[in-house]
Amino acid sequence: MSKTVFNKVDYDLGSLMKAIGLGEIGLPDIQRPFVWKNAKVRDLFDSMYKGYPVGYFLFWQNALATDTHAIGTDTKQKAPKLVIVDGQQRLTSLYAVIRNIAVVRENFESERIQIAFNPLEEKFEVVDAAILRDKAFLPDISILWSDKTDVFEILDNYLEGLASSREVAGYEKRKSRNRLPVCRIC
Repeated sequence: MSKTVFNKVDYDLGSLMKAIGLGEIGLPDIQRPFVWKNAKVRDLFDSMYKGYPVGYFLFWQNALATDTHAIGTDTKQKAPKLVIVDGQQRLTSLYAVIRNIAVVRENFESERIQIAFNPLEEKFEVVDAAILRDKAFLPDISILWSDKTDVFEILDNYLEGLASSREVAGYEKRKSRNRLPVCRIC
């Protein structure tokens, strides 16, 4: 008689993003396509920012990972050795936004999910035309995790843009420095 063995493994978010990027974590073909609305992705980032639990991921380790496909639309270097059984929507959402990669929707169209953040109100929003015009928002949080990003430069640009629309108090500058999502999510 064989018994099923479950192992608890703690991954940090950076390790998960790297494994997905390489192709080590994939989706079984039987998984449904990405169906979350962008507002639900926004809510996931809001929950993580606030330190709320966002659930577990359940992976299946399979050395013969056939009938799988990649997470995201970017090219992978390896075949998956882990496939996600539970948590696909959350994991795909995180990868898509943090790595600035399009998701494939259930209609097979690619879409890049763009989430904005207002450091002064500590508020996430799905980007639309009004949010893009509102200088109180960083228009796309994906840039915060780019290897080419200088977070201090982004903060300076944000404060400069905000100052072009209204006066910015010293306490607001301090608040903004301490509230960037990259500091709290990863």
